[in-house]
Amino acid sequence: MEKSIDENSHSVANSTTPDCLNAIDIKEEASVATLLMNMENEFDPFDALSTPLYQTATFKQPSAIENGPYDYTRSGNPTRDALQSLLAKLDKADRAFCFTSGMAALTAVTHLLKTGDEIVAGDDVYGGSDRLLSQVVPRSGVVVKRVNTTSLDEVAAAIGPRTKLVWLESPTNPRQQISDIRKIAEMAHAQGALMLVDNSIMSPVLSRPLELGADIVMHSATKFIAGHSDVMAGVLAVKGEKLAKELYFLQNSEGSGLAPFDCWICLRGIKTMALRIEKQQENARKIAMYLSSHPRVKKVYYAGLPDHPGHHLHFSQAKGAGSVFSFITGSVALSKHLVETTKYFSIAVSFGSVKSLISMPCFMSHASIPAAVREARGLTEDLVRISAGIEDADDLISDLDIAFRTGPI
Repeated sequence: MEKSIDENSHSVANSTTPDCLNAIDIKEEASVATLLMNMENEFDPFDALSTPLYQTATFKQPSAIENGPYDYTRSGNPTRDALQSLLAKLDKADRAFCFTSGMAALTAVTHLLKTGDEIVAGDDVYGGSDRLLSQVVPRSGVVVKRVNTTSLDEVAAAIGPRTKLVWLESPTNPRQQISDIRKIAEMAHAQGALMLVDNSIMSPVLSRPLELGADIVMHSATKFIAGHSDVMAGVLAVKGEKLAKELYFLQNSEGSGLAPFDCWICLRGIKTMALRIEKQQENARKIAMYLSSHPRVKKVYYAGLPDHPGHHLHFSQAKGAGSVFSFITGSVALSKHLVETTKYFSIAVSFGSVKSLISMPCFMSHASIPAAVREARGLTEDLVRISAGIEDADDLISDLDIAFRTGPI
């Protein structure tokens, strides 16, 4: 029997196989969509297809001097462990930890540092992260340096012997700026610093920063992982057992682990994550293309557009551009009208939900950043952010078009 093997695709064909079965790709690993539907739960001895909810605060022990695998849910719970195990597999991490929110997860990372240590962080980040970095972290004597992480020269100049953590988003929220994760990770490691990437806007479906050199990846699981705007949750996926033990110690000591019911909600939602993101991303691409050609739109910030300055870099480190983007109109009044007039977009903070959302970041998610600082960073008050949901794209575009037509001149 004659066989031919394509070394790149691992496809196999043979002369005796029917044409319809020839050249079938043999995949080394199942896709994320398949993994999500076939996750093994080593924490359930009965193989339930729906992960059981262990809604308990404490566990009965075998004796007065022996401990079972679980004793108190703050320290561990089978439902949480099932979610953490799955997330570690998705991110190619050694371990993953689930927190009460994305901000709780990020706060735990900052507690790895001590007085005199330095953080080099991007200057275009989520408003809550900015508040933590600018108003909370310095109280512990940790120095925070803010830089434009799209500039490798700026990053290199900021990193020094006291730098213990480099922190960035790529793409950034909301302006979709792209940073070179691989090269910045190399810079951080050269000084013995850890590299953290907030990957909330991408999810493990589209990007795995640990494979690019990051040490810690944070996800706001409220967003794409859960996907239905019905739970608050955060995730840290990490490389290295030493770092994992430190973060578990902090999670347990601070009582910031995610509650069993919230873990169960995430486990239910995550099954459709790949499917949801595929539809959301396609909707975002269509809407962004429509807006980029609209005469009343000054600029669209979306890495999925070919003319985006970071387009090629982004697709060298991610599988897609996601479903969150922003644009400016040049008129605060027009932007406000768009946000308030559309009927299929809900005015709300957050992103990654099956429901399309629209907001004005300067007045909502990034309002805690001083106006002068926002303006210096390019966060203008006419900026509109869209998180595309799973509705029909034509309906969403028509909705925006009607709002433009009725808007102030």
